Amino acid sequence: MTATTPTTPKAPAPRGTSADAGGRERVSAFWSLSRAMLLGMKRDRTATFFILLFPLVFLVFFGAVSKGDHSPHAKVAQVGAVKLFDSIQGPDRAGLDKVLTITHTDDEAATLEKVRKGDFDALIKQGADGKVELRFTAADQVRAGALQGILNSVVQEANQAATGQKPAYVLDSQQVEDKSLKPIQFLTPGLLGWAVATGAVFGAALTLVNWRKSKVLRRLRLAPISAGTVVSSRILVSLVTALLQTTVFVVVATSFFGLKLTGNWWLIIPLVACATLAFMSIGLLAGSVAKTEEAASGISQVIVLPMSFLSGSFFPMDGAPGWLKTVSEFMPLHYLVSSAQSVLTRGGGVMDALPTMGGLLLFAAVLTGISWKLFKWEDA
Repeated sequence: MTATTPTTPKAPAPRGTSADAGGRERVSAFWSLSRAMLLGMKRDRTATFFILLFPLVFLVFFGAVSKGDHSPHAKVAQVGAVKLFDSIQGPDRAGLDKVLTITHTDDEAATLEKVRKGDFDALIKQGADGKVELRFTAADQVRAGALQGILNSVVQEANQAATGQKPAYVLDSQQVEDKSLKPIQFLTPGLLGWAVATGAVFGAALTLVNWRKSKVLRRLRLAPISAGTVVSSRILVSLVTALLQTTVFVVVATSFFGLKLTGNWWLIIPLVACATLAFMSIGLLAGSVAKTEEAASGISQVIVLPMSFLSGSFFPMDGAPGWLKTVSEFMPLHYLVSSAQSVLTRGGGVMDALPTMGGLLLFAAVLTGISWKLFKWEDA
């Protein structure tokens, strides 16, 4: 028998070394992909404009149009002597002049024609029997209603002064919000929601289709990078973009247009983060089924544009038909806009945002699951 030389057992590799190395590689790949996506968006000036600057143009436009517009001011033509108006003096006259611009004229027929053309909002005259006559245009329903309310108030005060008797009932009417409330308080949350939705949907959809066509997804699939790393990198880029949009919107609205934030305004940050995941899942679905960038853009437009109008981003849905309001309640942007208005400008708290955040995350999970089933690494 030949003697065998005993072999010295090799020392085991330190526990966790391979796992730690794999973890570092995944983290390195994640940051490299995220950096590449951010640099790509920075270099694509067209994408940067439409995602970050184009929504801001809307905010500046609407903010400038509505700035200083606190009450409807009407232009009234007074034909001849109207004792009802002529007798108002002092502070009452100053208050009347703030809401009415009164122009004196003697030609009733010509003035009435100017009212029809819109040069004046109304004509007022007083007959021999003391009856005050108002002729107005209904082209602007809001202004026409305000004008009738002003005249009714003036008539009631004049009647009270003439009879010397106090009215049996007095209405004390006060708004519940801050009296300094401006249109920008309603515009900013809606336009911000539209900007976040547009950036997340289009960013995810177009990136997915572009990477598939340029074979980037194929190379990533062959590389030692998991699909989770690719998706998480895209999520990070979308979140950074959305939070940058939010910061720019809030800074511009507060600095230049008088937006007043409530105490819990910081809740907009987690709210926007959850909404970004929800809208990104819509983009992933569009990018999964579209074969070209044109198709992805068209699908995204069909989804985002109606959702923006039906969710209160540009105008309130209070006067919409009931069935249209029901359709709006199935859209995630409706809940983002509503909760954003609550926490930014109406004094809402955690419970005004928490249910919305939960619903948005659930929506994102469902659509991401569907996108995962339809996802293709390469064109068929």
